[in-house]
Amino acid sequence: MKNPASEYAKSGVDIKASDKAKLLMKKLVEGTFNGNVIGGHGGFGGLYSIKELTGVDKILVGSTDSVGTKLKLAFMTGRHDTVGQDLVNHLVNDILCCGAKPMFFFDYLGLGSISPDTVVDIVKGLVKACEENNTVLLGGETAELPGFYNEGEYDLAGFIIGWVDKDRIIDGKLIKPGDKIIGLASSGLHTNGYSLARRAFFDIAGMKHGDKIEETGTEVTTELMKVHYSYLDVVTPLLDLRLIKGISHITGGGFEGNIRRIIPDGISAVIKTETWPVPGIFKAIQRIASVSDSEMYRVFNMGIGMVLVCNTQDSGKVISFIKDANIDVYEIGFCEKGRRRVVVEFG
Repeated sequence: MKNPASEYAKSGVDIKASDKAKLLMKKLVEGTFNGNVIGGHGGFGGLYSIKELTGVDKILVGSTDSVGTKLKLAFMTGRHDTVGQDLVNHLVNDILCCGAKPMFFFDYLGLGSISPDTVVDIVKGLVKACEENNTVLLGGETAELPGFYNEGEYDLAGFIIGWVDKDRIIDGKLIKPGDKIIGLASSGLHTNGYSLARRAFFDIAGMKHGDKIEETGTEVTTELMKVHYSYLDVVTPLLDLRLIKGISHITGGGFEGNIRRIIPDGISAVIKTETWPVPGIFKAIQRIASVSDSEMYRVFNMGIGMVLVCNTQDSGKVISFIKDANIDVYEIGFCEKGRRRVVVEFG
């Protein structure tokens, strides 16, 4: 395998530069905070208390993101009705990591010229996911920017607001040595790692729309456009039962970057990669682009879309409940005493 960072860098993504930018902006962002903000910058959602305004001890939880370069698949195939689903489900999962239920959603669509049919297809996807997640599509912005986007291309971003009772916030502070780490299966890449995936399949392998992936037997664009799962319906009942101590949405940054966000000081999270089957789509990317194991688990979800942390005695109940919801689930690791870090152990 090649230098761990080389293939992702060649696809145009500089993780080190991104991490540095986030570190530099942290003080600037937190300089705007007031006494209603709970926690610091860098979690899965921003938390804001409305008790001062309403007298009710409820917390608003907000998050924002974009679909990213997965949109290139929509441009290639002419299918635009799934990317809105990806966006809504991604953001629902992000605030779910804080224990929040979604209330309303805004979208931003920027494009060079308006194609009514394309716009309607995009909005159909947003509406479908909002309805499935019991969320209101409260508004949005469609910006026509001639000369800014290539013909037929656009950008799609979203903004979500949800709520959680203050005493029900999930922040990982209760995680302790011995706790189990449970992994919920993903549908595929979800919405991260597409710059490297496209480089592997289309630049290196020279594949075209309609070509089949050796490891999966499915068409490459069909596999890459699988809709990002929402875990709201399966995780919310577990939260209501107070069985969950921490939740991590495995997105950009992979296992290390996302699980570290929820573990407290004095705890190491150990992930055992042999505990779940890695889907063929990831094996194909690794084979074609010669990506190292460590880089694969830093870039992709590798078949695990969400991670839950619970007490050892509750792990069986949690796993059984998720299985009953027809989602593949695995015990993928544990927490132990040590410095705050995530250790990915390759079997």
